[in-house]
Parts: sequence; C-alpha cells; structure tokens
Amino acid sequence: MTSLSTMDILHVCTVLEDSLDQLSILGYIMIPVSYHGRRNIVINEIGNIMKEQRQLGKNFEELIGSRIAVRLTSPSSPSMLADLTNEVQETSEKLKISNEQFTRAVKQGPLTSDNLKKIQAENLKKVQADRQFAADIIMEMLKELEDSRTFISLQEAVEKEKERKDHFRRTIEREEEGRYKIHLLQKQLEEIRKEKEVELQNRNELIAHLNDQLQETIAKTNIDNKYAKKDTELQISQTQKRCNISETNLQQEIETIQIKTDEEIRAHLDIENFQRQHLQNLTI
Repeated sequence: MTSLSTMDILHVCTVLEDSLDQLSILGYIMIPVSYHGRRNIVINEIGNIMKEQRQLGKNFEELIGSRIAVRLTSPSSPSMLADLTNEVQETSEKLKISNEQFTRAVKQGPLTSDNLKKIQAENLKKVQADRQFAADIIMEMLKELEDSRTFISLQEAVEKEKERKDHFRRTIEREEEGRYKIHLLQKQLEEIRKEKEVELQNRNELIAHLNDQLQETIAKTNIDNKYAKKDTELQISQTQKRCNISETNLQQEIETIQIKTDEEIRAHLDIENFQRQHLQNLTI
C-alpha cells in the first residue's frame, strides 16, 4: 500500500484529533436524568469522571501533537519518540478505564421509573459503546499513520464491520425466513386440524348411522328369531303328532299282522297234525 505524504498525514491527523475531541465532548454531554434521593451523589460522581476525562483528553491530544512534531522535526531522537509513545498508550488506557467508570456510574444512576431507567441505560450503553469503538479505531489509525503512514487498520475495521453487518443481516434474514416457515407450518397445521375435525365429525356421524342400523338389525333379528322359534316349535309339535299317529297306525298294523300270522301258524299246525294222523291211519 502506498504511504501518505507528510502533509497528508498532518491533515488527516488534524481531522482525526478533532473527531476524537468531538467524541470526548459527546461522552461528556450524555448524562442521564437522575431522580430525588441519590441525584446529588450521582451528579457529583459523574462530574468527577467527566473532569478526569477532560484532563485525560487534553493530555492525550497534547501527547499526540508532540509525538507528531517530534517525528516530523526530530526523526533522529528515537528515545524521545518512544517515551511519547508510551505516554500516549498509558493515557489511552486511562481514558478507557475512565469511560468504563462513567458507564458504570450511569448504569447505577436512578431514573424516574424502572422502565425509563432500563431504556435510557441501554441506549446510553449502546451510544457509549459505539463512541468508544469509533475512538479506538481513530486512535489506532493515528498510531499507524505516525508509525508507518498507512491506514490498514481502518480498512480492516471497515471490513470487519461489513462482515459483522452482513452476518447480522443474514441472521435477520434467517430469522425472517424461520418466522415465515413457522407461519406456513402454523397455517398448514390449522388446515390439517380443520380437516381432521371435519373427518372426525363425518366419522362420528357414520358411527352413529352404523349404530342405528345395528340396533335396527338386532331388533329385526330378535323378531325373526322369535318367529323362527315359534314356527320351529309348531313344526316340531305337528311332526311329533304325525309321528305319534303313524306309530299308532303301525302298531295296529303290526298287531293285525301278528294275529294273522298266529292264525296261519295254527292253521299250518292243524294241517300238519291232520296229515300226520292221516298218514298213521294209512299205515295201519
């Protein structure tokens, strides 16, 4: 990557330092409204932190300016440049700590209601985080401009932010797609539920109809069984009577035949006796 010229670096550094100053001022004016009771304590605490931040911001700007001046006017003084760089890093760390203290103080500051307190605290936390993010990127780019006259860190930060936003956008799209699928599934489930209700109602109606037919069939079968039983009993009785009559007639026929048979036997015996007697008479 092509390095920037000295004049370009001075211009860019001036703009970045002015941006840092504006970010610091933005951090100073973001003070939530307190309620009675702890109002004075919170205001005093935040005021002390703001005072410390102003002093640290002023020192940081002076150190940045001194380091740029040393780098441009006395490039052969590495020890002085190293000392200034260490002081810049220490001041930057102090600013970060001061911002964290300011955020904690704002979080603990009571508001007019719990809901308002929560909303303002979340909003302030987000604004402070964004402000600190921008300040960190600007400070890192200032350091890179002074050291190597490039701004790769800014490009990397922009690419990371793009990736983060793309990831966030994809997440939102997946959530929307998921919600749409859930909506479709719920709609399908509702349609299936209605179909099952209609099917169940039709099935219940069919079961009721079959039960009615079954009861009619059972009643008809009982009547048919009773009629068949009576008819069978009558037929059996008539058959039994006919059998009895036939049996009586047969018995009478048997008796008649027996009488005739006995008569024929007696006649046969008489004939044999007669013939025997006649034979005996002839032999004498």
